[in-house]
Amino acid sequence: MSMRVAMYYNNSDVRVEEIPVPGIGPGELLMRVEASGVCGSDVMEWYRVPKAPLVLGHETTGEVVEVGEWVHKFKPGDRVVATHHVPCNTCYYCLRGNHSACKTLRSTHFDPGGFSEFVRVPAINVDRGVFKLPDEVSYEEGSLVEPLGCVVRGQRVAGFTPGSSVLVMGSGMTGLLHIQLAIAQGAGRVIATDINDARLKAAREFGADMAIDAREDIPSIVREANEGRMADLVVVCTGAPSALTDSFTLVEPGGSLLMFAPSDPGVKLSIPFNDLWWRGIRVVSSYAAAPADLMLALEFIRARRVRVREMITHRLPLDGTGAAFQMVERAQDSIKVIIEPQK
Repeated sequence: MSMRVAMYYNNSDVRVEEIPVPGIGPGELLMRVEASGVCGSDVMEWYRVPKAPLVLGHETTGEVVEVGEWVHKFKPGDRVVATHHVPCNTCYYCLRGNHSACKTLRSTHFDPGGFSEFVRVPAINVDRGVFKLPDEVSYEEGSLVEPLGCVVRGQRVAGFTPGSSVLVMGSGMTGLLHIQLAIAQGAGRVIATDINDARLKAAREFGADMAIDAREDIPSIVREANEGRMADLVVVCTGAPSALTDSFTLVEPGGSLLMFAPSDPGVKLSIPFNDLWWRGIRVVSSYAAAPADLMLALEFIRARRVRVREMITHRLPLDGTGAAFQMVERAQDSIKVIIEPQK
C-alpha cells in the first residue's frame, strides 16, 4: 500500500511523491494525518537542504488507524496530536529540567514526516509525545500545540511573572503566540514590533497594547508608553542581526531577554559587556518543549485562553505544500499555514 508525501528538496522544489505506507511494530501507532502546520524552521534552507530529500512536518494531528502490540493508551479512531521530538526523561539534562538539551529529544522524529497522508509514530513518541485531542479542539487547532508548547517553555525559562511589561520583537505566528500567552498569564503592558503592516495589525488584534514599526525609534516609543521604563521581558522572535543587537537596549535593568529564534549560521553579536553586567540583564534562549509544556499548551488552546483558530490564514492540500513553503518564506500575508493531506 502506498501513500502520497510532499518530498522536500529545497524551498522552491517540493514534490508530491508516492512511498510505501510504513508498517508499525510493538509500541507504535499509525496515524492518518489530518493537519500539519508549516513552521518557520521548515524553510531554513541552510539547515534543511543538506538533509534533503526528506519529508518535513512536525506540527501534526490526525486519527489513529492502527496500534501495535503493548499500546493501551490509544485505539483506532482516537483523535490525537503527536510530537516528533521527545526527551528521554532520565538523562542528566532531563533530570535537571533542561529537556531541550536531551540528545534523545534532538534525535527522535516521525516516519516520515507530517506532510504525508500517514505517519508511523515510534514507541518512545507514543509513550510521551502523543496526546488525545479534547472534543472541542479541532485538528487544525491541535496542530498549534507544538509551537505553543515551545512558547510556554520559552516564557517559563525566561522567568515570566504576572504584571511584567513584555516587548515582542517580530509579530509572525510565534510572536502572536507569545503576545497571547503573556496576556493569558497576566502580563502588564504588551508591546509588539514588526516591519510588516499586516502583522502589526494582527498583533493589535491578538491583544498587544501597542504595535510599533521596527524601523521607528523603538526605545523612545517604549519608554514613553511604559512609564519611562523599558520592558521587563523582551522576546526576540526574529534572527535578524540588527534586532538581536537592538534587543539588549530594550530590556529594563534586572529584566530578561529571551532569544527565541535562530539566526543564520556564523552570525556574531558585539555588545558592551560592562553595560550588560551592570544592568543585571538575564539572557536566555529556548528551543523545543517538554511534555509538560505541550500539555499546558493543549489546555490553553482548549480553554481558548490562546486563540489559535483565528491565526490560521491558509489551508492547503498536500499538493499545495510547495506553495505553502513559499508563503512562509516570504512572510507577507500569511500567519499560519496548514497542510491538510486528506483534502
